[in-house]
Amino acid sequence: MNGIHKGRNMSELNWKEVLDLLEKGEIRSAEKKDGKWVANVAVKEAILASFKAGTLTEFSHEHFHGFVDKHNLPPQKFTPEQGVRMVPGGTSVRRGSYIAKGVILMPPAYVNVGAYVDEGTMIDSHALVGSCAQIGKNVHLSAGVQIGGVLEPVGLAPVIIEDNAFIGAGAVIVEGIQVLKGAVIAPGVILSKGVPVYDCVNERMLEKGEPIPENAIVVPGTRPVNSKLAWAKDMGLNMNCALIVKFRDEKSDASLELEQFLR
Repeated sequence: MNGIHKGRNMSELNWKEVLDLLEKGEIRSAEKKDGKWVANVAVKEAILASFKAGTLTEFSHEHFHGFVDKHNLPPQKFTPEQGVRMVPGGTSVRRGSYIAKGVILMPPAYVNVGAYVDEGTMIDSHALVGSCAQIGKNVHLSAGVQIGGVLEPVGLAPVIIEDNAFIGAGAVIVEGIQVLKGAVIAPGVILSKGVPVYDCVNERMLEKGEPIPENAIVVPGTRPVNSKLAWAKDMGLNMNCALIVKFRDEKSDASLELEQFLR
């Protein structure tokens, strides 16, 4: 899908064709190759072209009356046949994003253009799935979770949340951070390129840009301020970090089973 779709080079497709294919899940704005997630540059360029081509318009649909956006990026509407459960109350899924069968969207939530949300995932209230973010199967994005979008630079991979991950309430994951299969991000954790992650189990600090490992359980933490900040150090101040405190086991899995009753 990166560069070629059914015999046609991606550069031959116009932005409308690309948005249509994104909504069908036939192409993605990022994909995993040789074990590494990479951006689909041609797709992201087409999304940017759609912004340039769009003109502002007021949407007249009864549920979106009074809203103004680019005329070519309207909110999506779903039918029961699609198997998507979008509960009333202010949720919006933008044109050019893919929502798979079995996904549940609780209000209010927002899914931006280029995003991919796979089967069985729950997006809870006040959660954001940013542009081009990739959300795997059976993921739970709890209330208030913010999954950042990455459209530019076009070569930068977006935020990735792989299958069976659990993202706790109020967690913020931005700047292309990748969370691998089965990981649990505790409420309030902030993950960005500037926030170090310490693996307390294996006694190491993750390299910059290194994904959160599979089945890791990550909680908020603090660290002493940099020694260059002498006054802050003298005051005993600490800075934000994230801590891997264990890896999933039967006990931690049992604590996550309750959400199945909500489906």
